[in-house]
Amino acid sequence: MNVLDAFHPAVRAWFQRRFDAPTEAQERGWPQIISGRDTLIAAPTGSGKTLAAFLASIDRLLRKAEEAPLEDAIDVVYVSPLKALSNDIQRNLEEPLAEIAELAREMGYPGADIRTMVRTGDTTASQRQAIVRRPPHILITTPESLYLMLTAERSREVLR
Repeated sequence: MNVLDAFHPAVRAWFQRRFDAPTEAQERGWPQIISGRDTLIAAPTGSGKTLAAFLASIDRLLRKAEEAPLEDAIDVVYVSPLKALSNDIQRNLEEPLAEIAELAREMGYPGADIRTMVRTGDTTASQRQAIVRRPPHILITTPESLYLMLTAERSREVLR
């Protein structure tokens, strides 16, 4: 069985349009991630580790959205060790999310408007309030900011 067969048709089609084949990290990681197992992927830079984690999460959110509208709730927390990487990761997520949602609709599926937000030390007070008011589905943060969220009552509630 092809590892891509486990994905939603729109996710699979997006991946096949963008890449020749999964990397070894993706081939070995996806079955574990999709099955819900805690998974550690240790591989060199550029080997597709981040996409391995995010594509499985996007797939899960897309499938959830087919059953009912996605709640305003954080479903995925990505902790980046560097705040500069956090913004890069969000930018690199926006395009695939938009393309997968568009592909899903073209294929006759409802698609999903999966929202992302970044919470770092540079996040303004109004942006922090926006996260609490209408939580993203995917939150990208740093260890320090996650700690602050866990120690603040309203933010901790959003993470629940």
